[in-house]
Amino acid sequence: MSTLQTNSHEKAHAENMGDFISYIADIENLTPEQRAQDTDISQLDGLQNDLGLPTNHIDNTRYLHDDISMKGGNSKGERLPNTKGRYGLVMVNNKGEPVNIAARTPNNDNESPIISDTTQASAYAIGLMSHDSNWWLVTDLSDAVMLYAALAVNDPNVTVLACLNKSMFDMTLRHFSEVKTIHIMDTAQYKDRLVKRQAGINAIAHITIDSIISRLNEGDLIGDLITDADTIELEVLAWGEPEPLASDPSQPTPYPIDAFTGLLKKVVNAVAYYSQVPNAMAGQCVLGALAHMGQRFIDAPMGHGHQPASLMIIIEGESGSGKSQAMGLTHFKIREYERQQYDIYIKDIKKWDKDKAATPIKNMQAFLEANPKPKNPVTVFRDATIEPILDKFVSNEMYNASWTTDEAGQFFSGHTMKGDTAGNALSALTTMHSDGEISRLRSQKNAYAIAKTNAYHVRLTLVLMGQRVVLEGALTDPLMNEQGFLARALISCPEDLRGKRTLDDMQRIKDNPHDNPNLIEYWTRCQNLLTPFLGNIPRGLDSKDSPRIKIQWADDQAEQVFYQHMQGIENRQAKGKEFEYLKGYASRMAENASRIASLMAYFEGRETITTDDITRSFTLVEYSTAERLRYLDATPQGVQNDSEKLSSWLVDKTKHKIPPIINRTDVFNGAPKPMRKNNKVLQNELDNLESMGHIKQMEDGKKKVIYINPKLFI
Repeated sequence: MSTLQTNSHEKAHAENMGDFISYIADIENLTPEQRAQDTDISQLDGLQNDLGLPTNHIDNTRYLHDDISMKGGNSKGERLPNTKGRYGLVMVNNKGEPVNIAARTPNNDNESPIISDTTQASAYAIGLMSHDSNWWLVTDLSDAVMLYAALAVNDPNVTVLACLNKSMFDMTLRHFSEVKTIHIMDTAQYKDRLVKRQAGINAIAHITIDSIISRLNEGDLIGDLITDADTIELEVLAWGEPEPLASDPSQPTPYPIDAFTGLLKKVVNAVAYYSQVPNAMAGQCVLGALAHMGQRFIDAPMGHGHQPASLMIIIEGESGSGKSQAMGLTHFKIREYERQQYDIYIKDIKKWDKDKAATPIKNMQAFLEANPKPKNPVTVFRDATIEPILDKFVSNEMYNASWTTDEAGQFFSGHTMKGDTAGNALSALTTMHSDGEISRLRSQKNAYAIAKTNAYHVRLTLVLMGQRVVLEGALTDPLMNEQGFLARALISCPEDLRGKRTLDDMQRIKDNPHDNPNLIEYWTRCQNLLTPFLGNIPRGLDSKDSPRIKIQWADDQAEQVFYQHMQGIENRQAKGKEFEYLKGYASRMAENASRIASLMAYFEGRETITTDDITRSFTLVEYSTAERLRYLDATPQGVQNDSEKLSSWLVDKTKHKIPPIINRTDVFNGAPKPMRKNNKVLQNELDNLESMGHIKQMEDGKKKVIYINPKLFI
C-alpha cells in the first residue's frame, strides 16, 4: 500500500511539474536590455559576465507578455491581474525543479512580487544548488544578490535562495532544509522570536547586532561578519541532551523513595533528615527493621507455597557517614525492647541460680524439670559469629533473630568466614533464608556438643553495613557468589554525604527526632509488633505446624502483575541482555519483591498484597540489582547493551541523511540482534531510546519514521 501511494504521489508531482514546465516554456527569457533595466538582475549579469560566477539566472528570468495563471489554491487556473509586463522570476523546489513563478516590478524592492502559487514552497535560486556547498535563504531579491556577491568570492558554488515573500519564509525554510542545512540571518533584536519559531529546523542562524546586509552595504567583509556572528544550530534546539544509556559506575543509582508510601515514606525521609544520610541508607535500614519484626509473624507468597519474610541487606557506608545514627532511629524500639527483655532475663537468671543453689542435691532433678533454666532472649546481634547463632537456633533458644550491625567486617572478616568451614556456614545461611531450616550434624565428642541437629521454622534477617574496603572484597568473593549468599542480598551503595552536611544550623540542632510525630507513630507501631497483646496477636501463631500468617494476594490482578514482573526478569537473562551475566541475582529478584511487599503490607495491618504493593517492591529489587551491576560491572567491559547497540546503529545509518530520519520498517529489518525482526523487543528499545532523548518516533501519513537526535552526531 505504501508503495502504491508513493508511486501515485510521484506521478502527480511529475504531471504537475510537467504542466508547469510546459507553461513557462512559452514565456520568453528577458533580453539583456530588459535585464539591464533592473538593478538587481543587471548585477547578476555583471557577476556572471565579469567574474565568471555561476549565477544561473538567465533562464530563470522571463518577460511576462500576459498575466500569469494561479497554480494553487481555490482560484487555481485564474489569471493574476496586473502581472502583465512584469519580470517573471522562475522559482524552484528543493530538487532544483521549476515549480513556481513570481511577477516582479523592475527596480521595486518595496513591493513584494506576485507569486503564482503561494501554497508551493519554492525560491528563486542564485547559484548551482550544489550539495557540497552552503545554501542561504533570504526574503527579497536585492538581499539575495548582495549576499551572493559577497559569498561567491570565496565559494563560487554557493547558492542563495530568495523566497520573495515574507509570509512564505518559514514554509520555504522547512522545505529546503529537508535536503540541506540552510543558513539564515537575523539580528539580535529578533533572536528569541526566530529561535522559538524555527527550533528543530535543519538550519543555522547567524545572529548579528546590525543586519548582515546593512553591514555589507557599509563595506564590511562577509567572512568577518560570519565569524563575529552568534551562530545557532536550530535543529539541535528542539532536542534535549541525550542521556547516557549505560549507567555511570561513579554515580549511585537513584533510590526509589516512592516504593514507600504513607507513614513509611515519611519515616524514611525523617531518618534521612535527622541522620543526614542518603534516602537509600535510611530506606534500607527501615526494611531491615520491618524484616526483624515481621518475619516473626508472616510468610511471603511464592509460587504454590510460601517463603520466609526475612531479608539480607548489605549497605555500603564509610566511617562517620551516619550509619549508626540512621540505624539508631529505625531500630530504636527494637533495641529498647531487647534491653528490656535482657534486663528481665538477668533478674530471672540470678533468681534461678539462687534457687538452684538452695535446692538440695536430692531434689535437683525435680527442680530442673519444674524450673528450666531461663534462655537468653537476645535476638539482635551486633558482635557475633555465625556458628553460635546457628547453634542457638538448633538448641531452640530462639526462632527469630537478626544480625544487625554497622560494622559488617565482623560478619565478613570473622573467624568462620575466613576458615575452612566458610562454605558450610554460607550454605546453612542460604538454606535458612530460603526454607527456614537448619541442619547441623556435628561431633558429639567435643565439650560444647549439643544433641540436637535440626531447626525448623526459624528466621534470620541480616542488615550488614560496612565500609567499601570491607565490602569490596566480600562482594567479589567467588565463594559467596557461588554459594548464592550474595544473590539473595539487597545491595545498596549510596552516595557519601560527608562534606555536604549541615552541622551548624541551630534550628536543625534543636529539632529533636524524638519529638517528630511521624517517628513517634512509627515507633508505636513497632512497639505493638514487638510486644503483641491479645487484640493484635496474628491469627495462626498458635498453629503447631506453621506458626505464621500466610500473606495472600489481594486479587488475581495483583498475582498476575507479580508474574509479569517475574517474566520480564526472566527475559532479561537471555544472551545479550542486561542480566546475562547476573542470572543468580536476577532469579532471586521476584522472591525479594514478595518478601518486601509482605512486610510493608503487614506493617500497615494488612494480610494481603495489592498490585500497588508488589509494583513498588519490584522497584526496590531493581534498584538493588542496578547497584550490583554498577559496582561489579557484571557485563563485560566494552560490551554495549541493546539500547546502546540500537542507538549506534541508527546514528550510523542516518549520518548522511538530512534530516537524520529512517523508516521504522528499515529498522525492523536491519537493526542489530536481538531487535532485528523482533517487534516486541525492538519497540521496547525504541521506547527506551525515546525516553532517553535519543530519538523521536513519529508518523508520516501511514508510515512510521524515526528521527535521530542531531546532538548524537556532534
